[in-house]
Amino acid sequence: MMIKSGQIAKPRGVGLIGTVGVTFLLASLILIRQLTQFSQSIDESKHSTMWKGIFPAGLLPLGLAGSASATLLYVSSYAGTVSTLSLTLPDDDSAVGAAATLETISHSTGCGPNPSWLSLDYSKNLLFCLDEGFAGPHGTVTSFYTNDDGTLTTLDKLEVIQGPVSIAEFGVGGHGLAIAHYSGSSISVVGFTAGGSLMLVQNETYALEAPGPNPERQEAPHPHEAILDPTASYVLVPDLGADIVRIYQADASTLMLASIAPLTVRPGTGPRHGAFLVTAEKTFFYLISELGNTITGYETIYNDNDTLSFTELFFIPTHGEERVLPNKTGAAEILVSPDGKFLIASSRWEDSFNITNFDPNNTTEIPSDPLITYSIDHVTGNLTKVQEFAAGGRVPRHFSINADGDLVAVALQGDGRVVLIDRDVKTGLFKDYVAYADIEGELTAAIFYEDYHTI
Repeated sequence: MMIKSGQIAKPRGVGLIGTVGVTFLLASLILIRQLTQFSQSIDESKHSTMWKGIFPAGLLPLGLAGSASATLLYVSSYAGTVSTLSLTLPDDDSAVGAAATLETISHSTGCGPNPSWLSLDYSKNLLFCLDEGFAGPHGTVTSFYTNDDGTLTTLDKLEVIQGPVSIAEFGVGGHGLAIAHYSGSSISVVGFTAGGSLMLVQNETYALEAPGPNPERQEAPHPHEAILDPTASYVLVPDLGADIVRIYQADASTLMLASIAPLTVRPGTGPRHGAFLVTAEKTFFYLISELGNTITGYETIYNDNDTLSFTELFFIPTHGEERVLPNKTGAAEILVSPDGKFLIASSRWEDSFNITNFDPNNTTEIPSDPLITYSIDHVTGNLTKVQEFAAGGRVPRHFSINADGDLVAVALQGDGRVVLIDRDVKTGLFKDYVAYADIEGELTAAIFYEDYHTI
């Protein structure tokens, strides 16, 4: 018999059956009351890891859940904040037509004035934030403890070379951070303890003999992302200024990085970010280049002498076909979906869409840049475009995919807005906007609070 919330089922029989039913009901009520009191005491004592060991991310135990599921996200902004947002999705018991909500529940200014990147170690309840340090002379990396109520507790802060913009976590059990420094033309490694203490391990700074083909943007090396390879043995760093992908052997024990032969790309293309895919037979690497607005696909070869080689498979425009784009257009993020079947890229400063305003009281349409989705052939590594979809506004600098693959969070640097988009996992197609939130400043990252890693 189904019992809806707020209703009590009427017994069908009397006598012994009725007595047993009443006894069981009373016992159940007592047990629920005890569990509720126990859960409240857990909340009050702030033991933030207890429920995480019992229930998967995104699920709450019976008695703790409300009428809808809630997911936390962290969003960084150049305004100097790291915001915690709560996404609530209607469930089957919600009223017909109930809408999802995305609410800001906490702000932290502990990262610094120019937060540029967020990296989550869910298993340790640690969030790392990079501050780019526009005013100089240095940047910082800050460790936070992630409390269950969404607030962040600052644990440690370490000064590093100016311009940190990306983190790759590596090392035995995850205890090191490889960091790319854009304006500082550097790579650094920071170690951390389970308690969030930070310590500098290594710095490497680079110079160019001469500017690149785009002298305005390639006047110096500009490492733009740190990427851990699927074997956790190498760190790759696309360098927009030098037109190479720097490659390092990563010592999982000492956290030292040893430079090996880089991957050289076409002059003037300006490599920005990359993503790996491991299939049954091969390992593919996809590189998006900001200045050339291109995607390059490679097969990755692991050599016996502990080096990497790359066989180029294709070199295509970001949109998959040649088209005239505004001169300011710049490719940005690239990710492979959690199931490995699709690749998604973002492009900025195109204004290629006009979409309905998120504010129902405002009839002015919003210009939007695109998210571009490709299906991946697991045998050849080749891409086939399946969709271009409006990112929800201007300058989608960063986006992330949840573990289930059905939601994408987009950080819109140009509009100060984070947008959640519904995604069909099977087809890879974006379907509709789920929720949005306006946040002060230029947004630089949006990540889900979930226990998963994608490469």
